[in-house]
Amino acid sequence: MSDLPIKRALISVSDKTGLIDRAKKLSELGVELLSTGGTKKAIADAGIPVKDVSEVTNFPEMMDGRVKTLHPVVHGGLLHLRDNPEHVEQAKAHGIEGIDLLYVNLYPFEETVAKGADFHTCIENIDIGGPAMLRAAAKNYAFVSVCTDGDDVDAVIADMEANNGATTLATRKKLCAKTYARTGAYDAAISNWYFDQLGEESPEWRAFGGKRISVMRYGENPHQKAAFYKTPEIRTGVATAELVQGKALSYNNINDTDAAFELVSEFPSDEQAAVAIIKHANPCGVALGETPLDAYIKAYDCDRTSAFGGIVALNRPLTGETAAKITEIFTEVVIAPGADEEAKEIFRKKKNLRLLLTDGLADPKAPGVFVKAVAGGLLVQDQDRGFVARGDMKVVTKKQPTEAEWADLFFAWRVAKHVKSNTIVYAKDGSTAGVGAGQMNRLDSARIATRKAEDAAEIAGWSVPRTKGCVAASDAFFPFPDGLLQTAEAGATCVIQPGGSIKDQDVIDAADEAGLAMVFTGMRHFRH
Repeated sequence: MSDLPIKRALISVSDKTGLIDRAKKLSELGVELLSTGGTKKAIADAGIPVKDVSEVTNFPEMMDGRVKTLHPVVHGGLLHLRDNPEHVEQAKAHGIEGIDLLYVNLYPFEETVAKGADFHTCIENIDIGGPAMLRAAAKNYAFVSVCTDGDDVDAVIADMEANNGATTLATRKKLCAKTYARTGAYDAAISNWYFDQLGEESPEWRAFGGKRISVMRYGENPHQKAAFYKTPEIRTGVATAELVQGKALSYNNINDTDAAFELVSEFPSDEQAAVAIIKHANPCGVALGETPLDAYIKAYDCDRTSAFGGIVALNRPLTGETAAKITEIFTEVVIAPGADEEAKEIFRKKKNLRLLLTDGLADPKAPGVFVKAVAGGLLVQDQDRGFVARGDMKVVTKKQPTEAEWADLFFAWRVAKHVKSNTIVYAKDGSTAGVGAGQMNRLDSARIATRKAEDAAEIAGWSVPRTKGCVAASDAFFPFPDGLLQTAEAGATCVIQPGGSIKDQDVIDAADEAGLAMVFTGMRHFRH
């Protein structure tokens, strides 16, 4: 039977938003309501007829509410097949009545973890009866409508109103699929939290899940479908930001905005203002300044051509004067930890510009997981939280870096971490001078970065490129001296790189001969 009337519903929710209106509507449609604990009290207090589950099971709620719906009368009511004579006879023999609608949202485990609750509190917010009932009801989709949130109930009510109090098979199937996704994501959040508590880095079984934030018109290309999902991970960024204005973000917008915000978060806002301009997930300009405006101008001057249509991230709240400068060219997205009213008003005049505001910066040292799909599997690794202090670095050349060079070395090294490999970053006076990204060999990356700097100088009308007297950062070791010598030819006076090549001594000798200072970090930053 496709359309089935709903005569009896069990409601047990932790989030009671909209509960009373929905319960009232179901009651008006002739549905008998069963409920538990606080949910039952809220419905009864609203004057809506409701029966306590304990009256049906003849068994009291016990053990601090841990045991209330784990009972054959409840699960039999959800699971028995209405078109199976043996099931129907057994249900009748044991006094089991059918439950046609289940509305359960789960204990707020994810929210509890996000608030930083202690271990015991998190454990107590693991729902047991809820997932058990949801999975049972979803398995019996042919006869039961299962709802995990208020939107589901609204869909069921709309179906009932259109079908004389019944739901369609299509609706029940859709609710079933969503339910298993919700319970799967819930279990994934619990297991990943538990593995973190145990310090287990690569568990035998790993689950991931998330809630859809948006459906996009397409993915990287128009022929690809795409959607954006939020995971339980506690991290400030594009998934938690508020879209203050502008049209919906595309797949590429989100990818690039994430790259921009993660990069700019490398620079603490209480030290200096920082701005990163991103194009196709790579920085075309990054700079530090006394003010956001100063930092933006310096970042823009790094590569004015690529900045057109780019993504701008700031580590400080957006000011009106900075917003005015940004809007001088076409910009896709701006993300910042706040914005003043003047900035918002300026951006309102650019209706297609997306403004995303966060409640802070991402913590570059915080734990996190990076997941990448491959054919038939998933690659899972920690986020790149690598940090090397000055005392851990080793100067391997005869020439020592100056204090000014040290400052630029640290800046360039942080930027290089966020550029696609192979990477060469030139930097001077707290801003990038040229970026070479994603090449098959490091020599080509160095050449591209050099050319970028030359183009920037020509566009800006500078007499010489800003690579003259700059530092250079390489995300991985130089396998041969040629890449290093290209940075020297561009004008670099100091280089930072991981070291670790069998040709290290040849590279060191080349640096000494060219009069360069060179620092080994002992840590690489591949980014594929």
